[in-house]
Amino acid sequence: MNYPSKALLAVLLFGLSGCGTINTVFRPDTVASQNLKETHSYCENVPRIYSGVIYGFCTLNGEPDSKKEQVRDATGAWPVFVAEFVASGVLDTLVLPYTVYRQNRDGSIEIYR
Repeated sequence: MNYPSKALLAVLLFGLSGCGTINTVFRPDTVASQNLKETHSYCENVPRIYSGVIYGFCTLNGEPDSKKEQVRDATGAWPVFVAEFVASGVLDTLVLPYTVYRQNRDGSIEIYR
């Protein structure tokens, strides 16, 4: 395996580790709930259908982190957000039958404060 393919694999694995679909579909509900609670999200629950995309929006819909330096021009982050939403949308579509079943059986993922 050459260097460019190793770098691409590392980028893909790093990107998928924060993917909303991975956090909401393949991990316990408490993980997604805790992550959104830590980001001070204003979302009260996340529906399981297209949960990765909704999870991404919920992470953006929260109080600013006072511990991090506020950057005036954050336009450089847009490609990351777009890639995250596209990847989550594709993965959410692939697991749609399972998430419809889980939504019907278990309901939405609740975010406990």
